[in-house]
This record gives sequence, C-alpha cells and structure tokens, in this order.
Amino acid sequence: MVKDKFLIFEAKIRKSYGNTAGIIVSKAGEIVYEKYFNDCTADTAIHIFSVTKSIVSALIGIALEKNYIKNLDQKVLDFFPEYSFSENEKVLQTITLRHLMTMTAPYKRMLNPYPKYFTSPDWVKFSLDAIGGKGRVGEFKYAPLIGPDILSGILVRTTGQSVLDFAQENLFDPLGIQVAQTITFRDKEDQMAFYQSTGVSGWVAGPTGVHTAGWGLTLTAKELAKIGQLYLNGGVWEGKQLVPEKWIAESTCAHSIWKKMNLKYGYLWWLLNEEGSFGALGDGGNTIYVNPKKQLVVSMTGLFVPKAKDRVELIQREIEPLV
Repeated sequence: MVKDKFLIFEAKIRKSYGNTAGIIVSKAGEIVYEKYFNDCTADTAIHIFSVTKSIVSALIGIALEKNYIKNLDQKVLDFFPEYSFSENEKVLQTITLRHLMTMTAPYKRMLNPYPKYFTSPDWVKFSLDAIGGKGRVGEFKYAPLIGPDILSGILVRTTGQSVLDFAQENLFDPLGIQVAQTITFRDKEDQMAFYQSTGVSGWVAGPTGVHTAGWGLTLTAKELAKIGQLYLNGGVWEGKQLVPEKWIAESTCAHSIWKKMNLKYGYLWWLLNEEGSFGALGDGGNTIYVNPKKQLVVSMTGLFVPKAKDRVELIQREIEPLV
C-alpha cells in the first residue's frame, strides 16, 4: 500500500465504518498494515460475537484428532444420555454433530427466545430443547446464539475440561493468545455492559459453567490475525501442527448453503467467493478473512452497533486491490 492510499482508506473507515476498533492486513505472513481506531490499541480485546463459532470449529477439529470425538456423524444425543425427551424427540434423535457444524439442524420458531435463553439455568439444555419445529433436517438454518452451545457441552463431556481450558492448552497458548478469565453475568445489566465494553479479556460461560460457542469470546485484532494465519498455514504454527490440515480443508469447503443470502457454509466458516476465500464473521464487523490464493489475511475488530456495515465487501473492494 502506498502511504497516500492508506490515508484515503482510513478516511473511508472513519466516515462509513465508524465503529471499527482495529485492522490488520498480512501478506505472505508479514503484516503490511495495522491501524487502531476509537481509542483502541493492539492490546484491546473486543467481543467478537459469532467469530467465536469458527474458533469452536477449530476446537472440534482438535478434539476429533485426539479421538475425544469419533466422527461428525455421531448422534448428538450420544453425548447427553440423561437428556429428558420432549416433543422434539424424533427430530433430535436424527441430529448429528455434522448438522450442528453446518447449520443444518432445525430449530423451533420462537418470537424472541433470547430472554428465556439468558435466564435459563442451563444454556446447553435450552439449545437441545430448541431443536425441532417445522424445519427440515439438512436444510440450512443459521443459529446466531441458540444451538452452538451444544458443541460446547460436547467438548466439556468428551475432553473432561472446560472449553476455555481445552482451548488454552491446544490452541491459545501455542499461538500466544491470552484469554484471561471466565465471564459470567449476574443480570441483564452485566450482559449489556459486556457488549459495550472494550479491553475485557475473557470468554462468557452460562450458569452451569459451560462456555458459549456462538458468541461470548473476546480477542484482539492481532489474535484474530493469528487464527487467520494459522488457517492459511494449514494449521501449522511455528513448525507445530495445531489444527489438522485435513480438518481445515474440510471446514473451508461448502457443506451447506444459505439460499436466501446465496452464501455457502463450511464447518462454522463462511465461504466468501469463488477464489476460495473464507472467513469468520461476527456482529459489529468482527472478521477474519483469508484469501489463500493471494496469501492474504485480514482481521478486523469492531465495537458493537446494530447492523454494522458489511466488512467482506470492504475487504474485497478496498483492501485486496491495495495489496
């Protein structure tokens, strides 16, 4: 990037993407651009919302490699033998890990399930109870918050560790990523304060101590960049295979499609163009974008605002041509 182009680009960020916290662009493993906004710095952890899902995808791949989980075709109920069936019994009996990873499990229509979810005593059980309804098994149904927590429950039961401990041992510590604490909420005010916070390092857990899988993790832009680089490297970091290469290849090819948005989906990763670019996307514009052909990784963190502008379009239209 030429310095003048940096300035033009930053002016566009301030004007049209005003909630941006940090941007890092890496080319062939070298950082070519790094900039922070809104009084944020390289050390400012931000709630990355649904980017959490893609981190959990990596953890599932590691758990498979370590034989904690047999395969993606295991039935979800195999991991919860004590679960008390309700009217969704027949549907739930057919749901596999693969359905959860590809967002092809059906969920009941609830006008606004979130208050009940956040106040329920067990977020994993609440998610199990939510499976069913009139949707078809195998049809894409994006689950923003409710549903992915089942994956957290499976990780806890199969590894014997908390999700955070398992992540620290197998992913975060080797990458030099710091996640300082488990975060819990006493009430709605705590939750909303967390959404608006910056610089809080942690991972949200529900009342039973199980960490969230669809949201709730905070990371810095540089830490997101490390995840992106790890995936670009085929799971290798400093000579060590952290995530299986085969798992990354499988995770970043199409297994389902959101027809309404014409978006293809892997294993909790989005496929972003025909070139093979893929990404992790969260509210507020939090993004990990990887273009293997161009050896490009872009990470962006953003403060929470409703309906933040699309960062993928920004990356493809403004950043990729500059590098």
